[in-house]
This record gives sequence, structure tokens and C-alpha cells, in this order.
Amino acid sequence: MTTLTAPVAIEDTAFARLQQEGRMLNPVLKAPTHVEGRFGFRGELALRFAAKMADEARPPELTCDQVMAVARAGEKHLPFFCGWLLSFESLKDVAETLGDTLSAGGKYFLFCDNMDLSKKYQVPYKGAMFYVLPILENTVYNEMLELLYLEKGDLKKKDTAGKLDAVADAALKYDVTFDTITYDEGLALMGPVRNVNENRPV
Repeated sequence: MTTLTAPVAIEDTAFARLQQEGRMLNPVLKAPTHVEGRFGFRGELALRFAAKMADEARPPELTCDQVMAVARAGEKHLPFFCGWLLSFESLKDVAETLGDTLSAGGKYFLFCDNMDLSKKYQVPYKGAMFYVLPILENTVYNEMLELLYLEKGDLKKKDTAGKLDAVADAALKYDVTFDTITYDEGLALMGPVRNVNENRPV
């Protein structure tokens, strides 16, 4: 007779502090995945909170959007994290927010709106290595499929957790290297930050 193990709880993973601090926002997924012992998150990560006025809940000043990340029960580091940033400069905020959940062996991907479209870099920061890439395919999910040579059609029948498992499994094996630059060199290379409110209907 097979004994069913209890699904992993977020409190038992590296997401615990981020959850406690109210940083895991607008989740499309915040639940155990199909891989035993793994918890998955797809949503937004709040990087900087706005000052609170009385009891008014205000949206964060800065977020990392389209986040996909996984954590394992009993492990204090996130093995995989990816997301979208309007500006490369916010890599610092991501690294500081994730803090002790980062590790030298983790796979961390950031797609930045203001980087040269023909360039890909590796940027060491806070003891972790970040892959910094331009955003070409309009969503982080599509970018990751492209980067990891995953066929969208193959994943179509999977649910959100299954899709995240497939991306995370492939990302954990990713070992391509790009030019390594420092964070300060990245700041000098980045382009102007786009005004996301431009051309929006009033």
C-alpha cells in the first residue's frame, strides 16, 4: 500500500519569509507543484513598498513582474527564479529582496526592458549569478521556452504547475555562459527606462 505524503507547505520552503513580508503578489500559482517536495510561484514579487498612509493598502513602488520560481521543502535557497524588470538597475532590489534565499548554485534569470536586444550577460551579485537578458518574446514564459528549447505545444496540455515544473527542470540544467559584467558595468550599458504609461488610452 502506498502512503501519500502531505503536500509541501509554503512555510517549509525558502518562500516563507517572502510570504510573511507580503511580497508574493497577484499569484497565478502559489501552491505545491507535481514534483514531490516542490512549491511553485507565478506572480509578482514586491521589491519596494510604498509608505503606508494609516490603514490604506498601497501598491508597491517597485515589483519584479511575471515571476516564475520554485522552492523545495526543507531547503533555505531558491533553486530557480526568473522575472521581468523595467530597468536593469532593479537587479540590486531583486538580489536584496531575495537576500538569504539566493545561492551560488541557483539559476536566476532576469529579463530587462532596457538592455541591448543583441546582448546577454551574467552578473554576479550578493554571492549569486544572474543571467540578464533582453525581452524579445514579450513574456517571460515565452522567453524561457525559447532560451531552454522547450516546445510550447508539448506543454500546452499541462496545467500551470506542470508548465512551471517543465521550465524549472530545464532551467536547473541550463549551463550556457555569457559575458560576465559587474552590476556597475551593467548600469553604464543600460538604455533609458521606458515610460510604461505612454500611449495608454486615457
